[in-house]
Amino acid sequence: MQKFSIGSLTLPGPKGLFLIAGPCLIESRQMALEVAAELDRIRKSEDVPVIFKGSYRKANRSSASSFTGIGDLEALEIMAEIRETYDMPVLTDVHETGEVELAAQYVDVLQIPAFLCRQTDLLVAAAETGLAVNIKKGQFMAPGDMAYAAEKAASTGNKKIMLTERGTTFGYHDLVVDFRSLPIMGASGWPVIFDATHSVQLPGAASGVSGGDRRFLLPLARAAVAVGVDGLFFEVHPEPSMAKSDAATQLPLGEFRDVVRQLLQLQACMHSIHGAFHSR
Repeated sequence: MQKFSIGSLTLPGPKGLFLIAGPCLIESRQMALEVAAELDRIRKSEDVPVIFKGSYRKANRSSASSFTGIGDLEALEIMAEIRETYDMPVLTDVHETGEVELAAQYVDVLQIPAFLCRQTDLLVAAAETGLAVNIKKGQFMAPGDMAYAAEKAASTGNKKIMLTERGTTFGYHDLVVDFRSLPIMGASGWPVIFDATHSVQLPGAASGVSGGDRRFLLPLARAAVAVGVDGLFFEVHPEPSMAKSDAATQLPLGEFRDVVRQLLQLQACMHSIHGAFHSR
């Protein structure tokens, strides 16, 4: 994978993994800054690059009554404050071409939601900003077809593109992760990220909101590291049960440091095994 810069970061990091982490939705300045402060401590203590993520507005909700945000400008200004305060790159989603110009003024990475990964105009508009673009694999997409989504973005001349696995539709209200998708997407030459929290989601399964099963979050993340990924994606929240979106799948902020340590230790073991195998 060719190295490239996102804000103050050069990827991949010194330990070969980077993190995208933060709350599902910017619910308040206090909550967002609490998460950012802990992520800053983790990246310094564990020497791992971190990109702060947060949706400034949630356009994709199961129910019309679901909370969608505190206001676009207020949320984006909070993200810009996090970037300046902690010298930490920030990422947010965009859902329509009309959102791209505004969001791009406040963040370092524009994320294309999974349901929109085939939207050519959106992919091109995001890439034309010159910012890094993270394209989430649609729950309905074959992993090999994500190369075409990346090509749409790369056609602008922007080569700062990432692809994220987040599970595949499995019947109604369930997802399954096919770990073959990670090397298949990796063969395209773009960095591959595993989204651990959305992969354990149960879409629309909780009476008008998405449910999930957090028990499987760490096992799936371990499997992704073992298979080989460039980055890991987690949604974290100080009190997931009180979160205004994805309450069933966000990881408690207080547990995140231990999770990161486990995964970095596993990645180091896999690196050693790989090196020993190829030195024979």
